[in-house]
Amino acid sequence: MVAFTLNGREVDVAADPDAPLLWIIREHLKLTGTKFGCHAGLCGACTVHIDGKSRFSCQTTLSEVAGKSVTTIEGLSANSDHPLQKAWVAEQAPQCGYCQSGQIMRAADLLSRNPDPSRDEIKRHMNTNICRCGTYPRIVRAIERAAKEG
Repeated sequence: MVAFTLNGREVDVAADPDAPLLWIIREHLKLTGTKFGCHAGLCGACTVHIDGKSRFSCQTTLSEVAGKSVTTIEGLSANSDHPLQKAWVAEQAPQCGYCQSGQIMRAADLLSRNPDPSRDEIKRHMNTNICRCGTYPRIVRAIERAAKEG
């Protein structure tokens, strides 16, 4: 059993400690907002927060989160009313939407550390997350809006 906090509640998971956190979240805990993209830490679709910092869940094992706090897109806000989620809708950031939960989680990490980032800081921070539809300008605008409207 591996115990950790998931979206504010304690969980105990009976699974292979070397299993990727991504599969634990999706298959064992049935939270499907965290997406499978590449399984190589190259796309960012699986981004979650571990102790408040963004990490690729496909590259993190279950044993690495023992005793830690994990937040998924489902835990970012109770009613999808986080400033980033509202800004994503207002700016029509998603096209296919597949990468968006990872994009939002990465952006939330940035705004928690830097509540007023410049456009260049946003682009640098977000460069680990790929959007195959190319909605980068809308993603940047959504982050700027969330920073401004907070």
